[in-house]
Amino acid sequence: MRGGLAGPGLFPVPDPGVPVTTSPVRFLVWLATRHRGSLVLATVFGVLCTLAQALVPVAVGLGIDRGLLPRDRDALLVWGGVVLVLGVFQALVGMLRDRASTANRFGAAYRATQLVVRQATELGAELPRHTSTGSVVSVSAMDVGHLGNAVEGTARGSGAVASILFASVFMLVTSWQLGLMVLVGVPLIALSMARLLRLLHGRQEQLRERQGALTDLSVDIIDGLRVLRGIGGEEVYGRRYRDDSQAVRAEGVRVAGAVADIAFLRVLLPGTLLVAIVWLGAHQVSTGRLEPGLLVAFYGYAVFLTQQLGQITTMLDQLTRASVAARRILDFLALRTELLSGTRPLPDEEALRLHDPDSGLTVPPGQLLAVVCDADGDARTLADRLGRYADPAALHGETPLSAYRTEDVRRRVLVADNGAALFSGRLDDQLDPGPAADGAAPDPAAVLRALEAASARDITEALPDGAAQDISGGREFSGGQQQRLRLARALLADAEVLILIDPTNALDAPTEGRVARRLGQYRSGRTTVVFTTSPILLAHCDHVVFVQEGKAVAQGDHQRLLTYADYRTVVSREVTA
Repeated sequence: MRGGLAGPGLFPVPDPGVPVTTSPVRFLVWLATRHRGSLVLATVFGVLCTLAQALVPVAVGLGIDRGLLPRDRDALLVWGGVVLVLGVFQALVGMLRDRASTANRFGAAYRATQLVVRQATELGAELPRHTSTGSVVSVSAMDVGHLGNAVEGTARGSGAVASILFASVFMLVTSWQLGLMVLVGVPLIALSMARLLRLLHGRQEQLRERQGALTDLSVDIIDGLRVLRGIGGEEVYGRRYRDDSQAVRAEGVRVAGAVADIAFLRVLLPGTLLVAIVWLGAHQVSTGRLEPGLLVAFYGYAVFLTQQLGQITTMLDQLTRASVAARRILDFLALRTELLSGTRPLPDEEALRLHDPDSGLTVPPGQLLAVVCDADGDARTLADRLGRYADPAALHGETPLSAYRTEDVRRRVLVADNGAALFSGRLDDQLDPGPAADGAAPDPAAVLRALEAASARDITEALPDGAAQDISGGREFSGGQQQRLRLARALLADAEVLILIDPTNALDAPTEGRVARRLGQYRSGRTTVVFTTSPILLAHCDHVVFVQEGKAVAQGDHQRLLTYADYRTVVSREVTA
């Protein structure tokens, strides 16, 4: 079942403050500033937490020099108490930092998800024309998570930067040689890691593209599995999937190699700096230029700086992943609908009188009309025109549907095909989602009538909780059962004009006969257009139009059109099949 809101794409006016022409960095900044309060709190708590941690080596060193070495018990107790207070303060502030950071992560991911879902909704039925299913799944399932992780990591990263600055100044004042070693060594390590992260960035982007292509292939295989088995193509596509999967694996190994190099240097480079600091500090202690307690403090700072450099590296890695993810999301948000909405309202008091001038097809109001096309593609093309999903659109009277507001057309014309999906949740909520959107429960009587018309009551009666049963996306139903449930959902929408594309092609003859008899009764007084070649369904329609090579060439009832040779050939193919 097709749907979606009309209008311009998400940019340039999705939400006040969204950058119109933006880069991944600006987009990340915009996401972060949507939660200024928690972002500021997380940053402040992150800085306070790491500063408290940075003061611990100083307190330990002073406790050694002023309490332990001179055997001053009171001074030792005082500085031991300072270490205890700093530890408790660090634990409390760290808890608050993590709480605020988690709120930032979920907030950024949720805001990005809102933008993606809104864009997908605005594109509606045009979405498959612009991008693949695999790309949409990757954006919504993976990329938004990378954005959230990057926003969350800013608090710890900010604290790491502040603590490194504090430790560097302290060491520079205490021993300029050690301070200079830190001030030179830290930027060199950061630059080395940045170069490796850029390499990782490129490899991750290539892996992301291959993963998206593999996801597309898997979706295509799953959708066409029955056809592939029927024509013997299952093995061919199996080999193709294996080859593409191995290519993804090889690309993943390359990414893992870059990650391993970064992990190795993340330990080696700070460790080398630590050894140099300890060696120089020990030399200064031996020459009397540095007190033993301060050497302990310097050693503590060397370990501490190693940890904080690792935290900064992690933050840079998260930002790198987020930059790739943001670029993907921005590319998706930049998609534009090709069907621009008109400005004229579609008056509710006027019955829709649809006419497609290209084919000559006219839809009489209030009737059950069948359209038989000699080519499958013509059925979808005509349905798209009648539902205003393609240009040139059909006419309402003398006015093209494209002149009217698209939301008005969507409200009154519904196109239902076999590509519609059932979602997870209560079955009756999936069949009649309108009341659930308002917080109400579906009308059991209305759901029952639609199920009866679609010959689907046996499906719900076999479920333990009936129509209230929780389902997992319809995977527990057969293809024919899913088709009947989709038909029931389309009937419950109660659109003024309902356009059905092959609504019974997966049903057996007795079930199809029940649907054919009940469809017209259920839709009595409403306009229904059925694109089909089924003689069972055609025999119960008020009027039949035969479309050949894209043109309406004959019309009448089913029995009369059987005298038309070309029509009889198309219908007999259905009988033979």
